[in-house]
Amino acid sequence: CRSRGCEEEGKHFSASLTDFLFPVFQQELDTKHDKYERLVKISRDVTIESKRTIFLLHRVTSVPDAEDILNEADVKLDGVRQKIGLIAEELRGEDIHQFHRAFTPGIQEYVEAVSFQHYIRHHSLISLEEINARLVFMRTETHEHKGSCEAPPLSAQVLTFQVTPSDYLLGVADLTGELMRMCISSVGNGDINTPFRLSQFLRQIHDGFSYIGNTGPYEVSKKLHTLRQSLGKVEDACYTLRVRGSEIPKHMLADVFSSRTTLIDPDEGVV
Repeated sequence: CRSRGCEEEGKHFSASLTDFLFPVFQQELDTKHDKYERLVKISRDVTIESKRTIFLLHRVTSVPDAEDILNEADVKLDGVRQKIGLIAEELRGEDIHQFHRAFTPGIQEYVEAVSFQHYIRHHSLISLEEINARLVFMRTETHEHKGSCEAPPLSAQVLTFQVTPSDYLLGVADLTGELMRMCISSVGNGDINTPFRLSQFLRQIHDGFSYIGNTGPYEVSKKLHTLRQSLGKVEDACYTLRVRGSEIPKHMLADVFSSRTTLIDPDEGVV
């Protein structure tokens, strides 16, 4: 009887402990899920604004002076960085790897947009260090003192967001698609020099990704096929310009490239 009583007491204690701990774990999981959903929404906003910046930057091929468009893109990218600052606030004191999947699409799109703008302005690839240097945010906090009628003092706090190497590589891989589109639209506007400059730049990016190969993240190796497709289309445009450029009117070159590109597009999704 004594052993039976101890067993009943143990069951009661176990049930009481479960009843006590379950609300704690439930609250912890709910808090984590809520934060995850907030990060997804912010990332979606970052993606939308970054895409709008990319669409804006594509207009540089049709205007005589690109500086106004680049300055407008600066303003848009500053707005995107403010949204990334919200991500940094959400991640303060958290393990970034637990929430990485929530915001990585937006960060990749931002890398694509900022690297596209950097190439148009400097004809070079922006580094990961340069990107992260712009993701430093100042936040002011108030500290209330009980029993004091004075205004609470303000303190400045520095928040940083670090783009991961994998997000940087994936964003650069997506950049190649925008450069390919820039090549085609440039030819359509009578610019026959840009495709050759883009071809050399894309070849350098391709060589860099080839060195990584299968040693990098899985998503990077998947993007390598799309990168090769973009490079192939630009090289095809350069070949057509070099061989047939003198016999095809400039205003028809874009149509020729578009028709040749369509023949390659069905393989675009192959990974």
